[in-house]
Amino acid sequence: MRNPKIVFIGAGSVVFTHGLLADLLAYPELRQAVIALHDIDPERLQVAEAVAHRIAAARGATPRITATGDRRAALDGADFVINMIQVGGHEATVADFEIPARYGLRQTIADTIGAGGVFRALRTFPVLDAIAADMAAVCPGALLLNYTNPMAMNVWYLSGKVANVVGLCHSVYWTMRGLCDLVRVPYEEVGYLAAGVNHQAWVLRFERDGEDLYRRLDAAVEADPELRRRVRVEMYRRLGHYPTETSEHSAEYLPWLLRHDAEIDRLRIPVGEYVRISEENTREYKRTRDAVRHGAELPVEGTGEYAPQIIHSVVTGEPRVVYGNVVNDGLIANLLPGCVVEVPCAVDASGVRPTRIGELPPQCAALNRTYVSVNELTVRAAREGRPEHVRHAVMIDPNASATLSLDDIWRMCDDLTRAHGDLLPEALRTTLVS
Repeated sequence: MRNPKIVFIGAGSVVFTHGLLADLLAYPELRQAVIALHDIDPERLQVAEAVAHRIAAARGATPRITATGDRRAALDGADFVINMIQVGGHEATVADFEIPARYGLRQTIADTIGAGGVFRALRTFPVLDAIAADMAAVCPGALLLNYTNPMAMNVWYLSGKVANVVGLCHSVYWTMRGLCDLVRVPYEEVGYLAAGVNHQAWVLRFERDGEDLYRRLDAAVEADPELRRRVRVEMYRRLGHYPTETSEHSAEYLPWLLRHDAEIDRLRIPVGEYVRISEENTREYKRTRDAVRHGAELPVEGTGEYAPQIIHSVVTGEPRVVYGNVVNDGLIANLLPGCVVEVPCAVDASGVRPTRIGELPPQCAALNRTYVSVNELTVRAAREGRPEHVRHAVMIDPNASATLSLDDIWRMCDDLTRAHGDLLPEALRTTLVS
């Protein structure tokens, strides 16, 4: 392949752009790539462009870097598109927490399912439609690498609109790193397999040289009472397989925890955590912006994210295995066909090829199916223009359904609809109660 063109949509997520570029430009074969940065915020775009030039210089790379507010111009001729937009920014995130909280609904991250995840998806879908239309016009063969949450809903919505799309998340990798630390075995010596849905996949195999490392994990949990105060350790003890996302994420995908003060205390669940993370992301952006303006040094540190690895493998043919979020075309037999699942994927010059898993353990699949139902109803709401399906999605959500009455769910959805207004698909801006 010629020097590839790699487009960053939402490049104003400067810290994330910074890490991905540090990874990309560390590969000798990608040091002359064409890097096209796009964002709707001119200041953030300008900062991202300056950071890109700094990283290129530090890596000894000579990419051709462009920055534009014109998305279609950025996408023209792209080989790879990295999507990391956050529609509505911090203000929308705050609304996703504050409005449900008025009804007594507690959330931790609110970006995957639940009230926050559903409305984050709904305000993202119109922008995904526009990206898909631009790609069809100017780069129909490009591979879209999506980082924007809610991952499974967004990739499901894009299926059929973009020819090649894979959703990427670091949760499986960092889960396995953490498990290796707990059992005191080097990550490089471990073999593992995980599968399920994004932020709720399951470690199906965890071993070294034929030894089942789950037994070591059992011993570690038994020996340390503080480990038993983690949500995902509790899930492992009850379900028999370790989940691949952090406890603060995992807590809000379940019906049993956030409605109980005692469980929040016992399992140390950080209610409202993502509002604090979002505020820190804003502060980190400002620190980077100020460093650029004052000519201060910026650290050039890689992230280990999957997108640079995929791009390198497709460009060079070097084989790798990564975890991707892809359409369930028979990959997991006991989850809904057509939904989006997270499975290992082989990557080389031929592209990204998902692995067929077979069936998940039935108790794991059962919990995943509730998650998938929220996804399906949200995607249907947008595709079919049916605002009642927005309410149905939240009615099915484990945390919301365990906490709120039906009347409060519908009223809360009306309030969120008004709050997000024109960011939502036009057909879904209708309130149904008040």
